[in-house]
Amino acid sequence: MHNTTRDVSRSTTAQSHSLLDDIVGITASSLLAAIGIFLMDSGHVVTGGIAGLALLISYATPFSFSVVWIVASLPFLPLAVWKKGWNFTLRSLVAIVMVSLFAQLTTAKLGHLSIDPLFGAVAGNVVASIGVLGLFRHRSSLGGFNVVALIAQEQYHWRAGYVQLVIDLAIVAGAFFVASPVIVLYSAVGAFVFNFILALNHREGRYNG
Repeated sequence: MHNTTRDVSRSTTAQSHSLLDDIVGITASSLLAAIGIFLMDSGHVVTGGIAGLALLISYATPFSFSVVWIVASLPFLPLAVWKKGWNFTLRSLVAIVMVSLFAQLTTAKLGHLSIDPLFGAVAGNVVASIGVLGLFRHRSSLGGFNVVALIAQEQYHWRAGYVQLVIDLAIVAGAFFVASPVIVLYSAVGAFVFNFILALNHREGRYNG
């Protein structure tokens, strides 16, 4: 008996997402990002990016996360238009608004929970990173420093996750003003988890959808 080997040709032609793909993908990814932020908030930890900045400000002021999130995201939109174009910018704006709405909805439906800070930091960042990956793959983002990281990857070939990590650690360091050193440590662990997942999964040539 002889074993026969067959060469199977595989098509490598990427297919663009349909409008329905994008609607479902951006909506689901925004919900995941909001749930991740909710878990972090419930553990009273922070993360990096505009989300982390918004959480920090919401802890230190009477302003809600959703309000600070949208206001802090707006200054980065002109950069997104300039470097990434209107299509990407409008998709990101939709995602920003949806995350804000989903964050309010999640809090309204689940209430204010108090969970272990380390669990909130790790689980929250895992869930949020999957949401952000989904947005990236549908030509969108959460705006803010996501835009900076994506531009750095496209123009200088620096992995977006590593660029975001440097920015995020600087933001997490700001938590020293509103939280204990242990919470800051947990927040740094969470930020590392978030960006490690991002760097591992979002790289040039990895996804062509």
